[in-house]
Amino acid sequence: MKEALHEAEKAFKKGEVPVGAVLVIDGKIIARAHNQKETTFDATAHAEILAIRQASQTINSWRLNDAVLYITKEPCIMCSGAIVHARIKKVVYGCDDPKGGGAVSLYRILQDSRLNHWVEIKSGILEEECREILQKFFKELRQDQ
Repeated sequence: MKEALHEAEKAFKKGEVPVGAVLVIDGKIIARAHNQKETTFDATAHAEILAIRQASQTINSWRLNDAVLYITKEPCIMCSGAIVHARIKKVVYGCDDPKGGGAVSLYRILQDSRLNHWVEIKSGILEEECREILQKFFKELRQDQ
């Protein structure tokens, strides 16, 4: 999770919502990313999506069955859908997203029995640090407006 937080810090410095993601297989980081919506002008450039794309290229497969995805914030519905489609084994995240969470807060996409894949979830890892960087970002954003 500390590596995902480093990615979130990179996003923060770029003026992006500070979310970071790291994808691990067999204890090795195979992909890392942070939000890049503003810098790429791409609404889908969430940390999770970028990490999934990078990991798929690294292992030459869209199936990430043995992967664990570490994210600083609960994935949104778009990212939750991508996680299910990529067949990721487990998601570990820092803080909940009560306004847009697709894993537990608003929707339960990762563990919806109607879908073809079920993802293990672990939350609250470095929760305070993950929440603080987001709060700091939005506080500074409001002050600048």
